[in-house]
Amino acid sequence: MEMPSSQLVDPFGRPVTYLRVSVTDRCNLRCVYCMPPEGVEWQPHNSILRYEEIAAVVRVAAEHGVRQVRLTGGEPLVRKGLPDLVAMIAQIPGISDIALTTNGYLLESAAADLARAGLTRVNVSLDTLNPQRFSRITRGGSFGKVWQGLATVVALGLKPVKLNVVAMRGVNDDELLDLARLPLPADWEGR
Repeated sequence: MEMPSSQLVDPFGRPVTYLRVSVTDRCNLRCVYCMPPEGVEWQPHNSILRYEEIAAVVRVAAEHGVRQVRLTGGEPLVRKGLPDLVAMIAQIPGISDIALTTNGYLLESAAADLARAGLTRVNVSLDTLNPQRFSRITRGGSFGKVWQGLATVVALGLKPVKLNVVAMRGVNDDELLDLARLPLPADWEGR
């Protein structure tokens, strides 16, 4: 693909081809390293960009060389209609990769719609393989829900599926090698 005449470049002269878009500040978990137990004051709905506005920003960025878009949050899956945004972005000429960074909690029910809309890959935050420890870190979250979400995206063929891990001394540092060696998809049964 030909480089646009007005290619965005960073201060080191490298082309900018990647755009990260936070679609919400809200989250359905209260991870100890991320959010206080009572949560944070959310932005009013009318103060965040509508999906059409996000798509317009991505369209302009694509005209200037952006090829990859990552949807983040808060937790992007708590925002209703996220597959609609993915579909809008997938229609933009030049965009070749749409990724989602998620805590995975709502992934099982959303994955098929996201894949049909054009999502190409997923990053899931997973700080432990121990269900009780997961519940402590997330202040009540279910490891099983996240694990099933991971299994679903693997079964749908979204690639690559990556894990984001926050290493915490005395909390999960004893699992870092297990997390790094985590086998995907076939060995996931029975977890």
